[in-house]
Formats: sequence, structure tokens, C-alpha cells
Amino acid sequence: MLALIARFIARHEPRSDWRVHAKSAAATAASVTLIGWLSAMTGLPLLLAPLGPTALVIFGQPQSTNAQPINIFAGYFIGTTLAVLAMSVVPEPWWLATLCVGLAMLIMLVLRVTHPPAAAVPLLAYTGPVEPLVLFGVLFVACALLVALGVVVHRLPPRGRYPLPLIQEIDQE
Repeated sequence: MLALIARFIARHEPRSDWRVHAKSAAATAASVTLIGWLSAMTGLPLLLAPLGPTALVIFGQPQSTNAQPINIFAGYFIGTTLAVLAMSVVPEPWWLATLCVGLAMLIMLVLRVTHPPAAAVPLLAYTGPVEPLVLFGVLFVACALLVALGVVVHRLPPRGRYPLPLIQEIDQE
């Protein structure tokens, strides 16, 4: 019984230097603040809930496949496409948005571009005040900003690798 409980409470993330965590937290807060400021300045609904977890994986877990640019852009594109299609065809039933979450994850998994925060986009389209077609533009801008900041921040000390190199580049090292 204790072994079973231990599995549920064991931490699986490796320890890291506190400076890396401080840099990650500061970069996450700064990037989301920048997106919020841009949202306030432009009037566009850029400050969307799934972007917080996206910033966390970019800055806090840059080695994760979920943090790689292809996963971020493709994941949000898939989630947004499904949300727009669903809301265009049948805008009312809540269950359609929940089915789109599952379908978005299925497509991401099959295409190997999994980004869990992007699976929330159909729920956002159903519950949020954002026009479905506006989602494409604002999510693209926000994701491009987060990825660009990720590239810059991970080149500052303590340095990290982001985005991950291609397999061929790793083999040559």
C-alpha cells in the first residue's frame, strides 16, 4: 500500500538550480505581462488563459517536446480550427466544445505535435467573448511573441537550449 501511495506523491521532475527557476518564473511573468499590455494597447483579446501554461513550458521546461515551436503553433492551429468549425456549424451545445477538446488531442497525438494548453481553445471559443475567427490572429501573435521571447531568454545566463536542436545536429555533437 505504501508503495502505491509513494507513486502518487513522488516528484518526477529533476532538481534544478534555483537561478534557473527564478529566471523561468520572471520570464513567464514578464512575457504574459507583455501580452497583457499589448492587449490593453490594441484592444485585441490577446490575454487568453491557455497562454499562461504555454509560457510555463517554454520558460520552465524548454527541453519538453510540448515547449517546441512546432508543437505550440500546430497545437493552437488544430485547437482553433476545430473550435471555429464547431462554433460555425452548431454554436450552442456545450458538448460540442468538449468533443472538440478530445478531437484536438487525438489529432495532436497522431501528428506528434502535442501541446496540452492548446486543447483548451475549443472551450475558450465556447465560453469566451472572443470571436472564433479572431482567435487565429490573436493566438498566432501571442504564440509568436512567446516563442521569440523564449529564444532570447534561453540565451541569457544560465543558458538553456531552446528550441531543441534537430536530431541530426545532436548526432553530430
